[in-house]
Amino acid sequence: MAQINLRVDDDVKRGAEQALSDIGISMSTAINVFLRKVARERRIPFELSADPFYSESNMRHLEQIARDIAGGRAHFSEHELIEVEE
Repeated sequence: MAQINLRVDDDVKRGAEQALSDIGISMSTAINVFLRKVARERRIPFELSADPFYSESNMRHLEQIARDIAGGRAHFSEHELIEVEE
């Protein structure tokens, strides 16, 4: 049997341990389930995506807003909050 050593953020480890404990499995079992699924399906068994906030187009937009603010071209005004009924 092979052994894998890895580093993970302490908070992530604690959160994962608690969640896995609530499910009733160990960290080792969870990682083995993950690796078996990867080997069987030849893919990561969940969707990976980038946060759209950090997309290239959004970053350009935010940089333009920052330039407008720095150049005095952005104007802000106060307004009342809108109440939404549910």
